[in-house]
Amino acid sequence: MKITSEDAKKIARLARLRLSDSEAAKASEELSAILGYVEKLNQLDVSKVEPLAHVVPAKTPFREDKVTSDFPKAEVTANAPEAEQGMFRVPPVIE
Repeated sequence: MKITSEDAKKIARLARLRLSDSEAAKASEELSAILGYVEKLNQLDVSKVEPLAHVVPAKTPFREDKVTSDFPKAEVTANAPEAEQGMFRVPPVIE
């Protein structure tokens, strides 16, 4: 597909960019080359290629859910800058 300088200027305007005439000419050549490559990719026969989510095989490691004991509140809040009644004290966000 051939992109004209006018098409490049229209695309640039939609992207809120200003292009000079020479920049529009260069952009039209580059966009035409990109679309030409995409057209080549569209010619490939991919009917036997299965859709995939990842290029490399990836498996999610699952683990068994086990109930464990909680940490004591004193141990959890020991490193907190401020703690009160076993809870973290933080500055107010909404006034």
